Amino acid sequence: MPNALSLLRLALLGLYLGLLFGPDDRVAAALVLGGAGVTDFLDGYVARRFDQVSTVGKVLDPTVDRVVVGTAVVSAVVYGAVPAWVAALVLAREALVSSAVLLLAARGARRIDVIWLGKAGTFGMMVCLPLLVGAHGPGGWTRPLAVATWVVFVPSFLASLSAALAYLPRARAALEDARGAGAGTGSDPGHASPMPERKGAPR
Repeated sequence: MPNALSLLRLALLGLYLGLLFGPDDRVAAALVLGGAGVTDFLDGYVARRFDQVSTVGKVLDPTVDRVVVGTAVVSAVVYGAVPAWVAALVLAREALVSSAVLLLAARGARRIDVIWLGKAGTFGMMVCLPLLVGAHGPGGWTRPLAVATWVVFVPSFLASLSAALAYLPRARAALEDARGAGAGTGSDPGHASPMPERKGAPR
């Protein structure tokens, strides 16, 4: 069920793009993108509540998050609802985290679990981006909504950036663990001993 919600988030992303750049229905597009943001909360809740946490889900959920956030911010820039420099900052953060994940995988290091601060920041941005898209147009309500949304967006982005920086020492510890494990198993093949329990960085 949680993985199905993650895949539903991708389907909603496609519908959002179709509504935004097809009939130019920004309000409907914003509602659909907002719904995608809600599924980001629901899949984690369902996984924990019903004990359905899986290795696939731990990889799929943050991957879908990055796809949705990256696509949403780029489309918002193209639509004119978000400045290009905001997209550059958001995409730089996503590239940093994705590069770290790929590096860990390439070196055979253990995967780092997503921390709460990162999930909160991502969720905040996934709520704010559709509001910024919906507020980009005529109507007396759009200006106050845009201002209020920016007030929430800035700390959300800072939270996600802080989480990305918090992953760096965890990634370094995971790489050191992987190097230590490789050295321990490869130094004396004829007398290999069981790998000691890892007590380094938190998961």
